[in-house]
Amino acid sequence: MGGTDAKDILGLPKTPLYEKKARPQKESHRKPDGISREVYALTGGVAPPLMPSIDVTHLKRPPPPHEKVAWQWLPINSSARKDDLQLYHWVRVVNGVPPTGDYSFAKYNKSVDILKYTDDDYENLLTDPVWTKEETDQLFQLCERFDLRFTVIADRFPLSRTLEELKDRYYSVTRALLRARAQSPADLANHPLMKEPYDMTRDRERKRALSMVLSQSRHQEKKDAEILAEAKRITEIRLAARRAADLDVSGNENIGLDKADGGPGCSVSPSSNSQLPATAVAPSTLTMADYASTLASLRMLHVYLRTYGLEQMVQAASSAVGLRTIKRVEQTLQDLGVNLKPKVPTKTVCDEHLELRKEILTLLNLQKQLLYKESEGSSHREGAYAAMPDTPKDRVFASEPFSFGGISAERPIKKEPKRKGPGRQADTPSPAHKRPRKLKASDL
Repeated sequence: MGGTDAKDILGLPKTPLYEKKARPQKESHRKPDGISREVYALTGGVAPPLMPSIDVTHLKRPPPPHEKVAWQWLPINSSARKDDLQLYHWVRVVNGVPPTGDYSFAKYNKSVDILKYTDDDYENLLTDPVWTKEETDQLFQLCERFDLRFTVIADRFPLSRTLEELKDRYYSVTRALLRARAQSPADLANHPLMKEPYDMTRDRERKRALSMVLSQSRHQEKKDAEILAEAKRITEIRLAARRAADLDVSGNENIGLDKADGGPGCSVSPSSNSQLPATAVAPSTLTMADYASTLASLRMLHVYLRTYGLEQMVQAASSAVGLRTIKRVEQTLQDLGVNLKPKVPTKTVCDEHLELRKEILTLLNLQKQLLYKESEGSSHREGAYAAMPDTPKDRVFASEPFSFGGISAERPIKKEPKRKGPGRQADTPSPAHKRPRKLKASDL
């Protein structure tokens, strides 16, 4: 028997004991077209505005209670107009009092001051065999009317004159009038038309180059950019190599001065520098060139992580050395308690880290040169002994030294062997005359 049958027997209403609350239905929002699903899920369907907007509450703010604002269609007076044309505009009227004064947008009416000239000025200063007075007058009238918009002026000019010719004529006349009316040449020293006069040939060349650049394809633009970048890289490499060569020359001069001041004890053979290994001399120039090329490639990126730049510079500084030297540098850094990669890679920290690596490389190169010099010295000493004549084994050196030329040496003397007496026999018998030893029981 179900609950409904029991309620029928007892005469109870068929309402449930516990009513379930109806869940509010969720409004289904359809994704608008043109927005990706990820952006719609992040923004919740409310796309951000394309430009800053004003809060709606500011637009619906009621006016103050003591002001009664109305908009009326009233005539306006604008100082920008020189004719008697009467124009009307919607004007904001407060408490029935219309605004007075000039039109609010008349202040934006700016015009160019065009110099005027008289007939005497033209005859004395402005005559030109290519231009007549009527053409010059028309040009200045159009310049005043269109505010030096020479593209429009060239379109409205009645005769066939190019844009560059119109500019040249206007600016030449203006410069002549300024020189004639100036009280002293110092008054025109900072005038823009005097400091940078118009050049018709240069303007034509500029427009021709501009048209060539604008007519280039993307492939040509990419190729030109690569050529410029390669030229810049080569220039920086040459400058770096020149600086390194200057440093090497100055270092060699200082070494020569030190040797000249050091006395006879500091004499070194002139061929010793030429006999150094190539790895001890060449890395400085190669490292500077790699350093300059890496720096140029980083500048082309414009934006990069400083840790990435540090890794590139470390690789450039270590490009001329072997893997064993790089490991020795890292081991030296660990011995000094310095991290291989700075924890806080600021510009100062990265510069000091690179400088420390360079100093460690210099130290390792000096140690390598020292070992090379020591091995060279030992080989020279061994070669000097080998060059002496063969000394018999039965010669010994006497203890009495003799000297010549201030250099002491030891005199070799011959060691005479001991002679045996005529009737004396050898104390020790010959092994052939020995009797065999008897065997003992322990030997069996």
